[in-house]
Amino acid sequence: MNYYDYIIVGGGASGLMMAYRMSNDAFFENKSILIIDKEKKNTNDKTWCYWETENDEWNNIVSASWKNIIFKSEFHSTEESIAPYEYKMIRSKDFYFKIWSHLETKKTITFEASSVLSIHQLDKEASVITKDKIFKTKTILNSILFTDAYKKQSKYPVLQQHFVGFFIKTKKDVFDSNAATFMDFTVDQIGNTRFMYILPYANNEALFEYTLFSKQLLPYNDYKVEIDKYLRERNITDYEIVEKEQGSIPMTCYKFWNHNTENIINIGTAGGWSKASTGFTFKNTTKNTIKLVNHIKKNKPFPKFHKTNKFWFYDLLLLDILSKKNHLGAFIFGKMFQRNTPKQILKFLDEDTSLLEDLQIQLKLPIIIFMKAAFARIFRFI
Repeated sequence: MNYYDYIIVGGGASGLMMAYRMSNDAFFENKSILIIDKEKKNTNDKTWCYWETENDEWNNIVSASWKNIIFKSEFHSTEESIAPYEYKMIRSKDFYFKIWSHLETKKTITFEASSVLSIHQLDKEASVITKDKIFKTKTILNSILFTDAYKKQSKYPVLQQHFVGFFIKTKKDVFDSNAATFMDFTVDQIGNTRFMYILPYANNEALFEYTLFSKQLLPYNDYKVEIDKYLRERNITDYEIVEKEQGSIPMTCYKFWNHNTENIINIGTAGGWSKASTGFTFKNTTKNTIKLVNHIKKNKPFPKFHKTNKFWFYDLLLLDILSKKNHLGAFIFGKMFQRNTPKQILKFLDEDTSLLEDLQIQLKLPIIIFMKAAFARIFRFI
């Protein structure tokens, strides 16, 4: 009774997106699929952003979008169009509603509300252990980060993208809802890479996120103080906090996919799908879920699903630098935006650039800093 063809562990973005894609593919039409999570998510527990051309498959749940982005630092600030891209925001409540409204019409998909304790590779199959039951399957798609091995190793640096965000509403129109602030490094750096991230989705409503790329998280009140200070310095004092959010995403080139086995594949952040240099995950999840469905249909081995590429090495160099000199983040990103168009940068971060385009961007970065990091990393590999 507890055997399924596929078990998806975790009902977040990657798990639900995989279920959604599988349910829309005739290959899985008669396959039993179980989704396990401690609860069926239906609230705004996350905000996902990505850039894409005007029309894409998630357009009907995009709550706000911007055709211009703002970058600020002490030595370079700009507001520019990102055409042909738009910067898009999805609230998780809308995503969950879209996916579950579809999945609940599928008789082959079952949801189990339970906390998963562990997953195990067995002989030719795999098992999921919950508090009350043991489930078995031919294939586990796991989105829960069970291992802390990435924290214990020293080969690849580990930073965190950590943040606290306030959705605020003002009595008067004080925001320009035509442009999103991608990074504002004019906040005090205090020895770290720190910036404010602002999404004004109405002229009197906006999300302010105080964000760091660093090794250590801050006490919650420190984030709050900085957001309050930032608003006060801009004479934004008459407002209410409508919602709050908090998060931390590992930024590392650790090879999470090495934990994939014959019958278990890790997805989402647990599978290394978060962009190591920025923490962006939603766009990578969109791409990787399509690839994984095709991988499964062709019966290819899971350990061969993920391969390192040139962008993995580029991310590794940046993390090598920031792990040793975390204060250089504002300088590096400032030079990148000063010498390249936002369109070029977003295409590069999307890993869609050619080698020539990569070089055109990289040669405009602080070249000495990156050359030193490259030599140190190459000799370390050797």
